[in-house]
Amino acid sequence: MPRFSARWVVLLVLILLVGAFFYCEYLIYFPTILKCAWPKISHARGGGEGIDGRPLDSTSVRAMVLSDTHLLGAVGGHWFDKLRREWQMERAFQTALWLLKPEIVFILGDIFDEGKWSSQKHWEDDVRRFRRMFRHSAETELVVLVGNHDIGFHYEMDWFKLQRFEKVFNASSTRIVTKKGVNFLLVNSVALHGDGCPICQSVEKELIKLSRDLNCSLQNSGSCEGSQTYPPTPPIMLQHYPLFRVSDAGCTGRDAAPPEERHLLFREKYDVLSKEASQRLLQWFKPRLILSGHTHSGCEVLHDNKYPEISVPSFSWRNRNNPSFILASVSPGSFTMSKCFLPEESTVIGVYCSAGGCLLLLLLAHCVWMKGLLQCLSLLGKHKSL
Repeated sequence: MPRFSARWVVLLVLILLVGAFFYCEYLIYFPTILKCAWPKISHARGGGEGIDGRPLDSTSVRAMVLSDTHLLGAVGGHWFDKLRREWQMERAFQTALWLLKPEIVFILGDIFDEGKWSSQKHWEDDVRRFRRMFRHSAETELVVLVGNHDIGFHYEMDWFKLQRFEKVFNASSTRIVTKKGVNFLLVNSVALHGDGCPICQSVEKELIKLSRDLNCSLQNSGSCEGSQTYPPTPPIMLQHYPLFRVSDAGCTGRDAAPPEERHLLFREKYDVLSKEASQRLLQWFKPRLILSGHTHSGCEVLHDNKYPEISVPSFSWRNRNNPSFILASVSPGSFTMSKCFLPEESTVIGVYCSAGGCLLLLLLAHCVWMKGLLQCLSLLGKHKSL
């Protein structure tokens, strides 16, 4: 009987440990992300039909938007912190791809935490880990924007870091991506300092050209010979830095900054773009939507009473307890969005603690049942005396 009971106790312990691990590291992502769904564009702003007469849902792009993954580097990244956070992001991303099947995924900068100072060897290791974590099929396009942790703040960035980033992702940091008649404008917001630095001049020159091409396409003007042709629709603008706002005081929701931080004033050219750079972008492109990152918290802002901006929270547990991402259905004439929250880190810790507590109770109950509490304590006392 004792042997039989002991075997059952061992089996229950193994089931408890393996079950808690499998749930927290794999299964928890499925019920959480299954709550998310692509929003129906027919009920969004614009409504009706697409530019070709088909229902908007049939012409819309399913875009998944996340930000600030901050893959830890060799200098400041503890191995366990790397393992924990990167596994969380990998499982969340792969589960979202499998369940939601986005057509295009945007990551709004700060892909790496130490890209601004990492050596070539460490940079290559970071890139390898990123490609493993965010692997995807040919049916999904992955588009990455540059952030200040990827190439440094304005005073730290240089051509080597920028070109190294662009080479890895095989694309310019400032460009337009067109999909199903929708123009996605990608902006290198780190270079919008406005002080005439060589990279700043190059990016602003490219932005002016893109603005001219887009405006010519919108006006369908015959005087725009030599311009790149784009679908005649205002762009969705994506960038790392948010446009200028004083603070997060007006931000609400589960993913907003903590109440004690919302009234902290933002610094221009550090926390947000300057007023001048923000106004130039709005005047040049008149975007129908702006998506940004950098603050690690969610926020919705309306600029000049007509340009909506959504700040996308960080995708990593390292930056917030409740990471999330955006699901956007976008057509040439309309868009709608919803937020998809990931499992909270505190929930996972709570499950592990509960499993540990159950394990202790199980062992205590077994000890009392098999030996009796007094006999168990006496045996422990004899063991200590030896």
